[in-house]
Amino acid sequence: MVVLSSENGVTDLGFRIYDLRLRSIPPLPVGEGRGEKSLKKWPLNAPQPTPAPLPGGERAMSARNTSLLLGGGWGGWVHGKGKPDALRRRALLATITFSFSCLMAGCSGSSARSVVVYTSQDQVYSEPILRRFTEQTGIEVRAVYDNEAVKTVGLANRLLAERGYPQCDIWWSNEELRTRQLNNLGVFRETDAWRAVGFRSRRMVINTNHLPRASAPTRLSELTDSRWRGKIALAYPLFGTTAAHFLALRQSWGEARWTEWCRALQSNKPLLVDGNSVVVRLVGKGEAWLGLTDSDDIAAGRREGLPIESMPVTDETLLIPNTVGVIRNPPHAEAAQKLFEYLQQSEVLDRLVKANALEGRTSTETGTATLKPDWGELVRDLELATTRLKEIFLR
Repeated sequence: MVVLSSENGVTDLGFRIYDLRLRSIPPLPVGEGRGEKSLKKWPLNAPQPTPAPLPGGERAMSARNTSLLLGGGWGGWVHGKGKPDALRRRALLATITFSFSCLMAGCSGSSARSVVVYTSQDQVYSEPILRRFTEQTGIEVRAVYDNEAVKTVGLANRLLAERGYPQCDIWWSNEELRTRQLNNLGVFRETDAWRAVGFRSRRMVINTNHLPRASAPTRLSELTDSRWRGKIALAYPLFGTTAAHFLALRQSWGEARWTEWCRALQSNKPLLVDGNSVVVRLVGKGEAWLGLTDSDDIAAGRREGLPIESMPVTDETLLIPNTVGVIRNPPHAEAAQKLFEYLQQSEVLDRLVKANALEGRTSTETGTATLKPDWGELVRDLELATTRLKEIFLR
């Protein structure tokens, strides 16, 4: 398997550009299977494919126009005045890293026995799954992973930029919102375009050394109480599952209540960080007493021995399925179909559940009523709602 490296970044023009070299993943330890057949590097000097014309005669989308399709005017955020420099750099990084396929040669691959997957499923969980697929089928998997700060938004922008000349075969996401949005924009094939499989959940996490479970808040409305001022951590609610959760709450609560809560939460000076795993680390170290994050990140923190615990599922909890989609006109259609079917198999879901990447196969396993968004409406309102979030949390 080959992945896009996000290590050894270099600094230029005041922001961090991730090294776009491709690296091989070392073989798995004994007992994890043999994946040597798939460990090939992509050639850095491979010729670029000639982009096919996009609808309207354009050969490619601009970074600004592409980003505008995916979440409330990224272009305005990148170029806007008065926004935090770190956030502008992060948005600019996402656009540079993921929106232009011309920065990385050889994406489409030349072998008929290969498949390219863009995935936001955490690499530690997805690599063993993809290796086993290679072992069982002989099909080499080439994987491009997301960036923790911007999650699926960056990969989604890349898919949009490549619509006229697809480089990817399979989209494997660990959330639902961007998958539905991409489907509405015609990124996936027309029939049997994508599936939702398994689930994890948005949870409140607490540091048990500072906050006994009996004293912890149980409702999101309680997070605006002054006793939690400066003690709450969450990822910026413009990306990934944090964004999806906030947008689902808006739909459930109504605009007025949701806006009031968001403003009160921001006034309580939460620690806004780059991703859900960072939330868990801050809570685990006691820099925050509680946080909003994902169930798999809490499980990972507990494995590391952090003094943390998740609060129970409630009617304010958002369940987050994995989603798998086949790109329209994929370069490797036959291999894509095989991987599409493989990632839905019960064996794969059981492995992900065992690794705590998922909590179960179906939402009925929670035994508790949770948020049930109208996804069509949520996607239609995405730009407006994201603009509201930017106004509140990026001041």
